[in-house]
Amino acid sequence: MKKKYLFGSVIIAVFLGLMIYFLTQSNIRYQNNFSLLEKSGKTVKATGSWVKDKGYNLDKQKMVFSFYMVDQDGNQMFVKYHGSIPNNFESARSIVVTGRYTNGCFMANDILTKCPSKYQDQTVKSSSL
Repeated sequence: MKKKYLFGSVIIAVFLGLMIYFLTQSNIRYQNNFSLLEKSGKTVKATGSWVKDKGYNLDKQKMVFSFYMVDQDGNQMFVKYHGSIPNNFESARSIVVTGRYTNGCFMANDILTKCPSKYQDQTVKSSSL
């Protein structure tokens, strides 16, 4: 009977150890300083905004969308994304790209656009009777 409890305890301990390991390894961090991306080599969420002056490129045959982003310190990076242009990209206030920085380019797996809220800075007009 004690062998069953010992075996069950070992299985539970191994399972908990593996869960803790996998949860700490898959933790993706936000990075808003592009100069630190080159050194990390890990999957990160980079936040910044689109450099509108440089435009964007959409290769429909290869399904590659590319553009330049700038961080809060003025550092720019080139971003490539295999997929189509995200909704509201041109009106986005900020952009969050998830991926890795390799060979002088940020290879994005996912792009999230943050657009200005239509409810922000609106004044409520009251009607006078």
